[in-house]
Amino acid sequence: MSEQAKKTRRLFRRPSGRAIFIAIAILIPLAVILSYVDIPGSIVFVEHFFTAPKHFTYQGHSDYVSSVAWSPDGKRIASASGDKTVQVWDAANGGHVLTYRHHTSDVLTVAWSPDGRYLASAAVDSTVQVWNSVSGAQVLTYHGHLDAVFAVAWSPDQTRIASASNDGTVQVWDATTGKTLVTFGSQHVAKGFPLPWNTVAWSPDGKRIAIGGNGDALIWDAASGKNIVAYGYHGGVVHQVAWSPDGKYIAVASDVSVLIWEVATIKNVYTYSGHTGDVFSVAWSPDGRRIASAGGDNTVQVWDALTGKHVYIYRGHADYYLGHFTSGNAVNSVAWSPNGKQIASAAGDATVQVWLAQ
Repeated sequence: MSEQAKKTRRLFRRPSGRAIFIAIAILIPLAVILSYVDIPGSIVFVEHFFTAPKHFTYQGHSDYVSSVAWSPDGKRIASASGDKTVQVWDAANGGHVLTYRHHTSDVLTVAWSPDGRYLASAAVDSTVQVWNSVSGAQVLTYHGHLDAVFAVAWSPDQTRIASASNDGTVQVWDATTGKTLVTFGSQHVAKGFPLPWNTVAWSPDGKRIAIGGNGDALIWDAASGKNIVAYGYHGGVVHQVAWSPDGKYIAVASDVSVLIWEVATIKNVYTYSGHTGDVFSVAWSPDGRRIASAGGDNTVQVWDALTGKHVYIYRGHADYYLGHFTSGNAVNSVAWSPNGKQIASAAGDATVQVWLAQ
């Protein structure tokens, strides 16, 4: 045999039994693992991770964001956070405008005055503070509550503010002087302890107030404090209530559902059950045709207000992508832009995300 043939034979030498055994030991587990892996899904995940999301993310907070609100002119956004601040920023590009630092604990809610000149913010420190939206100068601190204040709302004529608290009361007070005018729910107790009110909302005409906590959503006369009617099934927890722009309906975020009630007939016209976790926030579009609801399943869902026809599920707070490496965070607040073209959502991932209202 020639020297060249010997070299060729050595190059194509049959693998040893040990090498074959090692290869089998590697390939069999690998084949089993691959049988459980969604290859197309993994490719999509990788592509999604490196694809720029179609939304703007504000990352100015250092802790969970509890509340988000658009200014009436749609140019600015205010966001409240567990980092004890309220931050005001440019709705178009996230440019920082102002940071309000006068609360001593987690800020739970923020609301613009109808003319956009002031903001009211409330916190675990039991205060509601009214301040100038441009300078941040404090105008008034309301001390009427004895515990954390979960929600605030301005009356449409801007003369009054309603605040809902863990102390078992909803209080209406003068927005200029801080004088308490009406107190609701002082008998809202169980086993001798007050039950919290989580939400408060004025009717568009300013004559009624909707509130919610443990049990049904209630509507009260704003001037007298007289309970008018209850909407609900006598159980569960109401996280938020919202009036339709025409005042004909209220949306009630209760546990994992959103119930739409016709105010005049006290009729439940639709129940939306698309979420898999508690629904913490609900907002009507400015034209009253759609609703955005946000919750503990990390999503915001947009749907037809009276039929529930599915429109869109936003997962920007749940997904992983460049610049967003956290998940499993509840979406705490959602708000439509005044022109109805965008939605802002705030979550436990310490971000506010602004996206097109699809």
